[in-house]
Amino acid sequence: MNTPSVSPSKNLVALARMLERLERSAQPVDAGQYRALVARVAAELESAPRGAALDAVLATFPSAAQLYENLNYRHAGLCRSPLEPALAAEVAARAAIAAARRQPRPA
Repeated sequence: MNTPSVSPSKNLVALARMLERLERSAQPVDAGQYRALVARVAAELESAPRGAALDAVLATFPSAAQLYENLNYRHAGLCRSPLEPALAAEVAARAAIAAARRQPRPA
């Protein structure tokens, strides 16, 4: 039997869309079905070539983006989280700690 081939990006989009629907569903979701879908999306994400197409999928489907970030956390931390707000928060925290250290302690 000759079946048409589906590109990994089409598979990834279809699976990411399904994951997003399950995540947003108001109806109870079967845990086994959810785990199986997450495993399939994870496999597609791990084999997907890095680039603009993957970035577009991750920008469109937040559930897939969160899964991608979790899969890559050990290598890249929160690789899809914006760096500037995190850096600004760290700088502000350091400034607040320094200011608190400069204040005299009550007797």
